[in-house]
Amino acid sequence: MFGFRRNRERHGPFVYLSEPTFLYHTRTEKAIVEIIREKLDSTNVLVPSKYGLKDTSERIKEAKYFVAVAPLGKFTSLVGREVKMAQELGVEVFTLLIAREEDELVYLWVEGIPEEVEWLSPEETEEFMKTFLNSEFIDYMKNAFLLGSRKRAW
Repeated sequence: MFGFRRNRERHGPFVYLSEPTFLYHTRTEKAIVEIIREKLDSTNVLVPSKYGLKDTSERIKEAKYFVAVAPLGKFTSLVGREVKMAQELGVEVFTLLIAREEDELVYLWVEGIPEEVEWLSPEETEEFMKTFLNSEFIDYMKNAFLLGSRKRAW
């Protein structure tokens, strides 16, 4: 109506992205979507953060490709559950191993699931998330409040 929204036509196969919730609405998530667009030539990507905490796993069966994100080589319990669903449904799975080196995202795109990926239980996921979020919070507190920096690693 006012021209604020661009009509973005989606092209390519439907891709289901499975990522840990702590990556929702981060610049890492934006980078992940760009990597998927480049690797699979698709803008038809289900980005879970657009649905909040609503379960979208019923859409896995519609996907041609399933991309599982493994920060620091770990599948959180939610991502692991969705990977198993995708495998059972016969959806082609890709793993995106990601890490940060200072301000740069380092990633490895793998077809299938690498053996070295660690599958976390719900308890291990909770501990991983606490460690992950605490390091982000401490960095934010040190830099943002004291120095005025808005740097966030992820």
